[in-house]
This record gives sequence, C-alpha cells and structure tokens, in this order.
Amino acid sequence: MSAEMNNKKNKSTVSKVLYYIKKYRIWMVISIIFAAVSVGLTLYVPILIGHAIDYIIDKGNVDFENLVRLLAQIGIVTLITALLQWLMNTINNKVTYNVVRDVRDEAFKKIEILPLKYIDSHSYGEVVSRVIADVDQFADGLLMGFTQFFTGVVTIIGTLIFMLIIHPGIAAVVVIMTPISLLVARFISTRTYSMFKLQSETRGEQTAFIDEMINNQKVVQAFGHEDEAMEKFGEINGRLEKCSLRATFFSSLTNPSTRFVNNIVYAAVALTGAFAAISGSITPGGLTSFLSYANQYTKPFNEISGVITELQNALACAARIFELIEEEPQVSDEGNAELPEDVAGNVTMQNVEFSYTDDRRLIEDLNLSVKHGQRVAIVGPTGCGKTTLINLLMRFYDVNDGSISVDGADIRNVTRNSLRRSYGMVLQETWLQNGTIRENIAMGRPDASEDEIIAAAKASHAHGFIKRMPQGYDTVITEDGGSLSQGQKQLLCIARVMLCLPPMLILDEATSSIDTRTELKIQDAFAKMMKGRTSFIVAHRLSTIRDADVILVMKDGHIIEQGNHDELLAKGGFYAKLYNSQFEV
Repeated sequence: MSAEMNNKKNKSTVSKVLYYIKKYRIWMVISIIFAAVSVGLTLYVPILIGHAIDYIIDKGNVDFENLVRLLAQIGIVTLITALLQWLMNTINNKVTYNVVRDVRDEAFKKIEILPLKYIDSHSYGEVVSRVIADVDQFADGLLMGFTQFFTGVVTIIGTLIFMLIIHPGIAAVVVIMTPISLLVARFISTRTYSMFKLQSETRGEQTAFIDEMINNQKVVQAFGHEDEAMEKFGEINGRLEKCSLRATFFSSLTNPSTRFVNNIVYAAVALTGAFAAISGSITPGGLTSFLSYANQYTKPFNEISGVITELQNALACAARIFELIEEEPQVSDEGNAELPEDVAGNVTMQNVEFSYTDDRRLIEDLNLSVKHGQRVAIVGPTGCGKTTLINLLMRFYDVNDGSISVDGADIRNVTRNSLRRSYGMVLQETWLQNGTIRENIAMGRPDASEDEIIAAAKASHAHGFIKRMPQGYDTVITEDGGSLSQGQKQLLCIARVMLCLPPMLILDEATSSIDTRTELKIQDAFAKMMKGRTSFIVAHRLSTIRDADVILVMKDGHIIEQGNHDELLAKGGFYAKLYNSQFEV
C-alpha cells in the first residue's frame, strides 16, 4: 500500500474517530483548558526559579525575604498544577472509555444486523478480535493522544512564547532547528502504519485459530491432530512475532532519533546562551530559565513522536473496527407490516432461485404450496438444499428471484421479527446462553409463568433430568451446556419451542442426539405439538417421517419427487432407493 493511500486512509479513520468524540466536546474543551492552565503554571515555575537565582547575589549576600516568598509561590503553583493535571487525566479517561464503549456498542449492533453471509464468510475469532483486541489497542492510543498530545502542543507553544520574551535571538536558534526533529519523526511514522496494520490482521488470524481449536478440541484430540495444530499455531505465531518486531523496531526509532536532534538543539541553545550571558544581554537567572524552557520545548517532541507511533497502531486497529461497523447490513424491511398473531401457516414458494455464490446456482425454479396444518418432510442427499430451504423460509437469506409468501404476504414485505415469531425452530446444532435453565427455556417468552415452563419441560421430557440438577431450574449453565449431554441440551431447545408454540414449526434433525427410547416419546410430543400447525421437518432417518402429509424429495436444489410415504415407495423412484438403503445390510 502506497504512502498516499495510507495517508488517505488515516485521514478517513481520524475523521471517524472525531465523529465519536464530538458528543463529548464539552469535556474535551474543559480538558484542553485544564491542559493549557497546567502547562502555563508549569512554565511559570522556571521564571520564579530564575528570579530566585538572581536573588542569590553573592556569597553572604542573599535576599532571603524575597527568596522565601518565591519558594512559597513555587510550592503553591506546583500543587495547583498537580490538581489540574489529575482532573485533566480523569476527564481524558472518561472521554476515552466512553468513546470505546460507543464504538463497541456500534460494532455489536452491526453484528446483530449483519447478513448471515458475512458471518458465514468470516471466522468468529477474527470478528471477536476486532471488537475486543483492536478496540483495546485503539483505546490505548486514544488515551495517550489525549493525555500527551494536547499538553505537548500547548507546552511547545508556551515555551516558545516565554523564550521569545526572555531572549528573541536565542529563541530564533531553537525555531530554526525545530523542523529537523519534525521531519525525522514524520519520515519514520509514515512508514509504520502498514506494519501495524499487518500486526493487527495477524493477531486477528491468531485469535480466530485459537477460538477454532478450543471449540473443536475433542475433534483435534480424537483424530490426533495436536502436532499439526501446534505446527500451524507456531507458523501464525512466528509471523506475528516478525511483523510485531518490525513494527515495534521501526516505531521505536522515532523517539531516539528525535531525542538526538533535540539534544543538538539544546547544545546549540546552551552555547548561544553562554555567549549572551558573557555579553551581558541575559542574566544568569534568565539563562537558567531559558535552558529550562529549551529542555521543556524539546521534551514534547519526544513524547509526541511516541504518541504518533502509538496512534499509528491505534489508527490501524480503528480502521479494522470501522470496516466492521461500515459493513453493509442485511437488507432492511421494506415496510412496517407485520404478520398477525393468528397466522394460519399457508406457505407458498413460486419460481424461487437462490445461490450463495454467483458461480454456483443452488436452487432453481423451486415451486411449493403448503397448506395450513400440513406436515412437510424434506429429504435428500447431503448438499441438496434442505438447510438452504429452511434459511429462506426464515429469511436468514433472501431469494435471488421468485417469492416466498406466508398467508399470501410476501415475506420480504413483512418485518423479520414478526416472520420469525411465527416460527418455532429446533436445529441439530443446539444453542444455549449463559444463565439458568429456566432462563434458557423462557428465552422466547420471558414472561412465562413457572407452571408454563415446567409444563413445557415435561412435554419435552426434560423435567426429569432438570430436577436432578443441583439447583433444579435455577442451575446456571454456560453456552456450551457445561456437564449436560448433547441430548439433554437438545431437549432444552425443544422445551423452549414447546413453551412458545408458534403457528409454524421447523424441525431440522431435532432428535438426532436423543436416544431411541426418548425419541419415541419426543415424537409423540411433537405429534401433539404439530397438530394444527404447519411443520417443516428435515430428517435423515426416513423412518421418522412416515406420517408426514407431504414428503419433498430434493436433489441438486430441485424437488424431484413429492407425495406421502406410501405413494413415494410405490413409485420406486429416488425416495424408495433412499428409504430402502437405510435397511440394507
């Protein structure tokens, strides 16, 4: 990436950061005022020290009265300066972490409305790294910028004014040599952005890999993949080490380089000031004050160069989080229309076409009409489009062409919330949240009574194992279910749907992790639950869908056969082969 592109990207990122800071501008103004006053008082101290030196006239000739008065003033000014700096730092912390909170809020809100296509195409760990690690790095740079940048700039301006007042000639030497320090700092800092960006990206890749390994540790160990995992982690870790070392090495050149230049400036000031003192154009106390200002004048350049380096890292991280925030959200609802509470459940699909990628068409010219209360089973080989069909019904993805309607209303013309409230869904992959078992069951109906929750648990045959838990329904579980078996977690998900009982149901391998005996009980509970409700059942074990009103046989995104179990067996087609293959030895 060229330096010009980096500069444009930096400017764009800075403008976005300023947008978030804008709402706290009053606090920023107060902080700048405190910075200016504290710097002014700090710069006033050398004047007092210079006067104090001039009161020490000669051996045995000291103006103690004025000297004590000046020392008292120095003490008071120092205390006031310390208080103002404490207040300034407190305000800077407040603004920084409020901005960080706002950025994280925006990022999480965007994640909630991102299309599933984005989530499916990015590793979870990489997204988490942007919201957590990158924002933390951004906060560090922002805080350093607030704390040191403002005071540094004010110090430079203030010391320059005082030096011009004390001796314009010596001050001119400082002004003439200052650009050298600025050019050195700029030369180095403009070359560190791309290195910090690569460091941030590699850190995100590492986080994603660690997240993947932790979530799939059982699989890794079961297949003896530990050495390969360590090798890959070592490779990523090695790349992170190299790019971090390069970024840190080049950025660390800034401070010593500017410090070297500043020492040359200080030496030039001392030499020029010595000649001026000899000539009598400046007093010894005045020269002491001037040297103190010269030192304070050059010191902020070292600090600001360090701030610039840290800001390069912060801007690289901020750019990544802003990329997430600015991702295109899912297509907004066309209107505010909502499906009514008493949805009948008539579902129609007309000429539906869909693909995840432009180069591979998955579903083509799919037509389907499901009447209220029908049980529709969807079967077919892996990759035929069963789960995709469910994604389209729930509007996790929108169709590329054609339409899907519920009770005559195109689902693109109603709100997603009302559509999804009309469905109850149990998937093969269970999902639980951190919280009590009661909270997990009542997720869809937080206002449900204790009796209703228990009734739903009994209907799903989860009540028995829940009562055996240490605190029963108040037992706290983690998102992975903790000590619960896969079957028990699935029973909780089934209980969650049974508590809501929406007008339409989607069961995607809902009993895949449950033992045969319990499955028979669940199937009986499902039969009662599905009575009068439109149901879509995805199943691999065809013996579980014999009682379906309609069985859709899918292959390569098309419905190739349609009918009930007996009709499809009688045809002797693809379904009959699938069904009979499950009983072949």
